[in-house]
Amino acid sequence: MIQALIGGALIGIAVSLMMLFNGRVTGISGILGGIIKPSKSDLDWRVFFIVGLLLGGFVLKFLTPEAFIQNSSAEWFDYAVAGLFVGFGTLLGNGCTSGHGVCGISRLSLRSILATITFISFGVLSLLVFKFIKGSL
Repeated sequence: MIQALIGGALIGIAVSLMMLFNGRVTGISGILGGIIKPSKSDLDWRVFFIVGLLLGGFVLKFLTPEAFIQNSSAEWFDYAVAGLFVGFGTLLGNGCTSGHGVCGISRLSLRSILATITFISFGVLSLLVFKFIKGSL
């Protein structure tokens, strides 16, 4: 429980610093989208941000490998389909859960609140459909 609290606080600090020093919302889909369709003036920080996310994951796996124990019966195809749905959802919702859920809700954005409710609702629905199809519901 304390680890989740510390992690949440670190995320809050990170997005606050991004807004303070960069004047930008920390939405991963927007940051990644800026790398895919780059603007020369802000490509560097976007690349460093994504590299930092990936390096952070590798460091965590090295320091606490038990955090990466697979308890799911999902196969690679299931993850690929889920990733496509998430990608489609970020396009449809004009952002992702990090942008809307963390940054938008903290700014009391009605659009972000509704988007986050939609993301979570469809995530639950998707899980139920997945479990029903797999026969584990």
